[in-house]
Parts: sequence; C-alpha cells; structure tokens
Amino acid sequence: MVSRAGVDRPGDVRTVMRVLYLVFNEGYSGDVDLAAEAIRLTRQLAALVDDPEVHGLLALMLLHHARRRSRTRPDGSIVPLADQDRSQWDAGLIAEGIDIAHAALARDQLGEYQAQAAIAALHADAPRVEETDWVQIVEWYDELLRFADTPIVRLNRAVAVGQADGAPAGLAALAEVDEHVPRREAVAAYLHEKNGDLELAARLYANAARNAPNLAERDHQTRQAARLNQHLEHHR
Repeated sequence: MVSRAGVDRPGDVRTVMRVLYLVFNEGYSGDVDLAAEAIRLTRQLAALVDDPEVHGLLALMLLHHARRRSRTRPDGSIVPLADQDRSQWDAGLIAEGIDIAHAALARDQLGEYQAQAAIAALHADAPRVEETDWVQIVEWYDELLRFADTPIVRLNRAVAVGQADGAPAGLAALAEVDEHVPRREAVAAYLHEKNGDLELAARLYANAARNAPNLAERDHQTRQAARLNQHLEHHR
C-alpha cells in the first residue's frame, strides 16, 4: 500500500513514480497482473499527492493497458499498433485515461508523463489508424523532448514525423538518432518501406530480427523481411 509517509517531498514522488512506471512496463510486456497492480498503486498515489504528473502517469498507464487484449495474437506474436483490432480496446479505460490526462494538462504544469499520456490519448482516440492526428503527435513529441531527450523518444518521434510529413522527413529525423540504439533498424526498415525502397527495407528488417531484444520481436521482424522478400520475388 502507498502511504503518505515517504512521499512528502517532490523528489520522493518522482522516485515512486519512476518505480511504478518500471513495474508497469515489466507487466505490460508480459505479466498483466503486474501491470494492473502498478495501476492500483498509482491510483493510491494520485489520491495522496496533488501533482499533475502523478495523474499523467496514471492516464498513461490506463491508456496503454486499454490496448492489452489487441497487442498479441493467440500464438504470442506481436500485433503492431496500426494493425490492432480497435474493437478489442477497453473503451472505459480509454475514456477514463483521456479525462485524467485532460484534467492534468489543464493545470498547465506539463511534465514527461503528461506529454506521454497526451500522445497515448491521441492514438487511443482515433477510431481508425488512418484518422490518427500525427501532426499533433509530433508536436507532443517535441514537448516531450524538453523533459526526456532520449534516443527512444527521438526514435518514436521519427516514426511520427514519417507519418505526419512523409517518409523522407521521417528518415531525416531518424538520422539524428544514434545507429546503435535498439530498434533503430526496425524503424529505418519501416520508413524505407514507406519511402518505396523495398530491397533496403527487407535487409533492414532482417538485421532488426538478428538484433531484436526478445523472441517476439525477432519473429515479427523476420516475418516483415519475409513479406517484403516475397513481394520482391513476385514482381521480378
């Protein structure tokens, strides 16, 4: 149980939030019960601490957790966001997450978790992937960079730029990301495919598979490479 003791100072609250987010992410990638427990504890923290960032973190967790049923197939393989069945998303959690995010943002004390929640809300609020407001998502990534200028944020921003402004712009944004960052090759493959360079994209997907951090991602990138190689073979 989260108690008021030990979270009286802002630094304490930031530490607790970081731990809760790490626990949630561990659960998000495998143990659903662990993710649900992180949400429960974050709700308790939000009730104890008057901090819009705590509410931003809660909103972020709820919006991600709402998609849990659509993220993998029965065989455990990954379903990318663009291909997920949005009818499986938990509309109640999405509505709650968006409401909490809006209320936090209205306090005009922006922080890292609120910016991430705003991005997640824009994804969750789109009835179809084609209706995603990528321009606004890029703007929120620019805000997020003020608080967390990390390679992963820049990597995700490159994908959003590619959607908002076209693949060449996305590749230009990707050029600013260190080539050794995990999953960079997968993003490069996606953007080169979007740009029409299918042979390069297929090679990059294969490289991404070899360097994947886990089995599920390796299998996903392997299938992406095979899909493009089959397409290229068919059109030779």
